Amino acid sequence: MDNQSLWYLENIDVTGMFCPKKIGRGDMDQHSHKSYKKGDYIYMQEEHSDRIFFLTTGRVKIGNYGESGKEITKTILTSGEVFGELSLIGEEKRRDFALAMEATTVCILTVEEMRGLMRNHSSLSLFFMKIMGSRVLEMEQRLESLVFKDSRTRIIEFLRDLANKKGQRVGYEMLVRRFMTHQEIANLTATSRQTVTTVLNDLRNKNILTFNRRRLLIRDMEKLSSEALVS
Repeated sequence: MDNQSLWYLENIDVTGMFCPKKIGRGDMDQHSHKSYKKGDYIYMQEEHSDRIFFLTTGRVKIGNYGESGKEITKTILTSGEVFGELSLIGEEKRRDFALAMEATTVCILTVEEMRGLMRNHSSLSLFFMKIMGSRVLEMEQRLESLVFKDSRTRIIEFLRDLANKKGQRVGYEMLVRRFMTHQEIANLTATSRQTVTTVLNDLRNKNILTFNRRRLLIRDMEKLSSEALVS
């Protein structure tokens, strides 16, 4: 599981709570676990909002469509993360869509089931407060970055934050497995795929990082941060 996954809690088995051990119990397993193929929508905008999802395998894109039909990517989630949580605080219709980016499996709980778990496990309330708070903060930071920072800085800061949230320290380096495509990074930083490619190649030529389709390895986090300051 990624470093970011479930960092909010200590001494609590969130996976066990969200994905109860129903495997092997016939229909109950099918009810709480569901698989999606690449390109399948888990839910769409304007659908009734009455479920919470726990991502066990795969990747999910959360986004929405503007009035012009343009897609806006808000975040990309990986295993161990929760989505659809706004249904807990009164969302009646989905404001966003959730799309499987690859073969994906989720555990699904109704709002009532989740509220029952929260009554029995008080730490879950803190869990969801931190999820919601961190996502609001992330969106605010992205908005400020879009307004006040250039494309190169946005991309570099995105790479730094990605490593801090989902990276694994390997000696003095930071390793991010299952690295995103250049287009995915462009969508998340409001830049172009060509700009992302240019910035990544420049950083690789400076020996600050290396990457391929499967992973990103940042050799020096301080140098990466300093690149944002001089861009």
